[in-house]
Amino acid sequence: MLNFTFYNPAKIYFGAGQEAKVGEYVAQYSKKILLHYGGGSIKKNGIYQKVADSLRKSGVAFVELGGAQPNPRLSLVRKGIQLCKEHGLNFILAVGGGSVIDSAKGIAVGVCEQEDIWDYYMGGSDRITQALSIGVVLTIPATGSESSPSSVITNEENDMKRSIATPHVIPKFAVLNPEFTYTLPPYQIACGASDILSHLMERYFTQVDHVDFTDRLLEASMRTILDHGVLALEHPEDYHARAEMMWVGTVAHNGLLNTGRIGDWASHHIEHELSGIYDIAHGAGLAIVTPAWMKYVCHANMDRFVQFATRVFDVSYPMEEKESIVREGILRLEAWYQRMGLPIRLSEVGIGRDRFAEMAGKCMIGRSREGNFQKLDQEDIIKIYELAL
Repeated sequence: MLNFTFYNPAKIYFGAGQEAKVGEYVAQYSKKILLHYGGGSIKKNGIYQKVADSLRKSGVAFVELGGAQPNPRLSLVRKGIQLCKEHGLNFILAVGGGSVIDSAKGIAVGVCEQEDIWDYYMGGSDRITQALSIGVVLTIPATGSESSPSSVITNEENDMKRSIATPHVIPKFAVLNPEFTYTLPPYQIACGASDILSHLMERYFTQVDHVDFTDRLLEASMRTILDHGVLALEHPEDYHARAEMMWVGTVAHNGLLNTGRIGDWASHHIEHELSGIYDIAHGAGLAIVTPAWMKYVCHANMDRFVQFATRVFDVSYPMEEKESIVREGILRLEAWYQRMGLPIRLSEVGIGRDRFAEMAGKCMIGRSREGNFQKLDQEDIIKIYELAL
């Protein structure tokens, strides 16, 4: 186990009805805020009205910025920065899923820092020294952005998808009401479950030894999302299934589960080129890329993949060799994605090999090698895309 510092100041208000006090939570920080949300579903399902009423009751004035979409766009971040500066807003309330929250984080940094916001996403996280405070009302369990230091934004001018990571954008608080997920389309729930599972697997596949405690926490979390992701689809208004999924999504990405270990993150970065260029859902892209990555790198540490297969997917001994155990574990992962209604091959979403070299090249911009479990170069990434066909 490696030395580590764990810090996460996000206060979580979890459960039914917690949104009623969001105005009180916000008023502790500001009386004039940016209210940021997505495409309008929160107005149809009543969440917007609940939040707006609570803000007004607590004397919090707000300027609205809607329009955040999956794979959140840099242009909207820039619009939000300008709005905050024009109106003197010093707090952002993000009402939505990871795309809204990530967009809010970009705005929060851009208001306070001097460089163009995209420069920070292109490898400048260490230069971020301040950001506006952020609060969250979560409506989609997926990214864990409600308590993470991360934000991912797509620059639509060059189809590049990049991230920042800084403790300055960890939200001050997040309201998590599992009931808010009842009306989500099944595909959105499936993509969210895939994203959560990926956050766990990215941390799990490490070359650091003696991390049994976090191994066990990660394995329990993976089994939870595998079980309750399916239940959430089969029983859309099962509060307990939705609650389990929402909470594991938060814990998966708040930093606790990567303490003392080094995660991989190649699958995420390789997928970013898919969703950046083709605008497919991030969770769907991960369902395609992750098994291909596993097939390509498993020989770098077969014992870790054997542990994954046996502990997470109950692949039982004895089997004739490690290769068979690992292969069966990957097959069971792919079967879970299919049960969730997700694609597991690029051909299923109409993507061919014609832009593989371009995507691999863009993935390597600013990076000498990709991933940590096995260091990858551009040719390795092309081969992973080939395995994903």
